[in-house]
Amino acid sequence: MVDIPPGQVKLSDRRTQRSWSVQVAPYRLGAVPVTRSQYARVTGDRPGGSRGDRLPADSISWNEAVLFCNALSEHDGLTPAYRIGADDEVTRVAAADGYRLPTEAEWEHACRAGTTGPRYGRLDDIARYRGNSADRPPEVGTRRPNAWGLYDMLGTVWEWCWDLYDPDVYGSYRVLRGGGWFDEHWSCRASVRRRSHPTVRLDDIGFRVARSASR
Repeated sequence: MVDIPPGQVKLSDRRTQRSWSVQVAPYRLGAVPVTRSQYARVTGDRPGGSRGDRLPADSISWNEAVLFCNALSEHDGLTPAYRIGADDEVTRVAAADGYRLPTEAEWEHACRAGTTGPRYGRLDDIARYRGNSADRPPEVGTRRPNAWGLYDMLGTVWEWCWDLYDPDVYGSYRVLRGGGWFDEHWSCRASVRRRSHPTVRLDDIGFRVARSASR
């Protein structure tokens, strides 16, 4: 995992033409998305078939990503970050020292790594997307990282975040960030937001884990 410094990030939404600033505390974030081999080691399940240990764990729902975070925490002797109720309602345990999904603000802050443009480098150098993925999921870490040592923040797979997208309009839909291997270049930008139901599984959706720095 990579130590991410504190800072302020400005989020925006093209649909509503809204923007807002968020102060981000220090935290840690996985250098790459969770891989199929890592997912299998922790859960016993192997998403996407048997091929490719370094392929991202795709076709993972938001609910399954939360369960993975708790399972990884228990595997490493940490307190799980999420409490799951009888009705499958997920709440975050603030004092827990375990793994969790990044917030949307944490994700964009980490993606930008101090930059202010739409991307942290030339797209073909930093991302696997429709223009260079050969229309199939790529292995993680095959393009250049950003200035903070994070790979695949753009392209490869869309990544689940903790946040609700717009609960007044979309209910329980959660935020996805980063663009995926089948997306055109305009979707692979630091500010682009996507939404989906927390039970959805698609072959261009994965996730990476975060952890609060003080834990």
